[in-house]
Amino acid sequence: MKRINLILSIILITSLSMQAQQMFKKYSGQDIGNPKLKGSFQFDEELQKFTVTGAGYNLWFERDEFHFVSQPVEGDFIISTSLKFVGEGVDPHRKMGLMIRNSNAENAVYMDGAVHGDGLTSLQFREKAGENTLEKALEKKEIPDFIQLERKGNQYIFRVSKGGQPLVEVGKVELEMGKVVLAGMFIGSHNVDVLEKAEFWNVRIEKPAAEGVDGYRTPSPSRLEIINVEIGVREVIYETDTHIEAPNWSRNGKFLIYNSDGKLYKFDLKKRTPVFINTGDVISNNNDHGISFDGKMLAISSSAPVGDKNASVIFTVPVKGGTPKRITEKGPSYWHGWSPDDKWLTYCAERNGNYDVYKIPAKGGDEIRLTTAEGLDDGPEYSPDGKYIYFNSTRTGTMQIWRMKPDGSEQEQITFDNFQNWFAHPSPDGKQMIIISYPPEVPATSHPHNQRVMLRLLPIAGGEIKTVAFLYGGQGTINVPSWSPDSKKVAFVSYTY
Repeated sequence: MKRINLILSIILITSLSMQAQQMFKKYSGQDIGNPKLKGSFQFDEELQKFTVTGAGYNLWFERDEFHFVSQPVEGDFIISTSLKFVGEGVDPHRKMGLMIRNSNAENAVYMDGAVHGDGLTSLQFREKAGENTLEKALEKKEIPDFIQLERKGNQYIFRVSKGGQPLVEVGKVELEMGKVVLAGMFIGSHNVDVLEKAEFWNVRIEKPAAEGVDGYRTPSPSRLEIINVEIGVREVIYETDTHIEAPNWSRNGKFLIYNSDGKLYKFDLKKRTPVFINTGDVISNNNDHGISFDGKMLAISSSAPVGDKNASVIFTVPVKGGTPKRITEKGPSYWHGWSPDDKWLTYCAERNGNYDVYKIPAKGGDEIRLTTAEGLDDGPEYSPDGKYIYFNSTRTGTMQIWRMKPDGSEQEQITFDNFQNWFAHPSPDGKQMIIISYPPEVPATSHPHNQRVMLRLLPIAGGEIKTVAFLYGGQGTINVPSWSPDSKKVAFVSYTY
């Protein structure tokens, strides 16, 4: 009987692991044109990495020869990847990159983001079948480590990033390719007698919401991901058609907690399965929740009666589930942090029309207002040594990261760029923090769904801000603490329609 149970467990875990790989199984490889040497690709399921090998005379003039790993995609979408050549290469004009193509014909209409062996980075495109390829290139020759193509109607855009910097647009072009196109990765050797190789990881196709679609009324399907911030490698660990938000990483490193449709779920990282957490009659939970430093308690924010209306208020409940205890009588109140000694909760609250940072004893009591500046103050979270509370504020006109002493004194600004920066989460070792950054055009007081956002890493002691992930998301992606206990990884949610 034990052997049967073991076999069933292995089958279940394998099945669930495979479930997170379905997005990658849609890709197939094909030589375009008739290269003298045949190309191929391999997919490493553990690393979620493609290795693509290909030859061919070139992608140029009126016809192409290369190896293409692609899938059909309909409508608007964003395709992105990290990438690098394998080996020194033979011809400096070997090419790797991403491509959108209207067919597998050698003379098809296409556009690509091409990275050459000598660092030339260009948007290449063929406007009509059989015509010569045209090009828009960056002046500086430098091999990027992340590239992205976006289709918006008949407009196609190529963007790149190097060294964790924000995306730079290489160019855009108008093309007619039809409703369904082929999108994927490619490599060509620029030498008919040579096979070249490239690796692609963090490969994502994301379908943005259609025009007019509201993220609250029409929530998107979700991808639960983990990123190793030391090496910049992302892993999709769970895909679901339901909308999930705001993962917390347990203090023992064994599970995540996220919210979905007003309920909370425990996600076992070994079995890769979600299990409902019983929170009694508190079943309108939002994405502001988190685990105490001792790992025993969970602070949650849920809609509850406040006077003659309902508003978000804060409760605490055992991590394993149970009967929640109401902590804040006033609302709306949105939890964001535990003090390291688990004696205090920090939160954002609206009182008399002002959204400010407050704290309250974890067992309940009188709340203490910590910020009074004009504008929105949100996302308060303690540093692991308890010396500071980090938060985000619009007091300068844009949303920026700030910090203060736990009594509200010595408030100082941390970020100074033109992005809208939200939700600073210090790592458990206190060395760095991760934030989510919206484009400048997003209103400073808003952190909406369905946006092109960045996850960025900041050294606590000061230094350069580095982007570790570009994704489609926003509200629900990383609202609350989600670091692994060893400070190497972060859990988050990306979205696609």
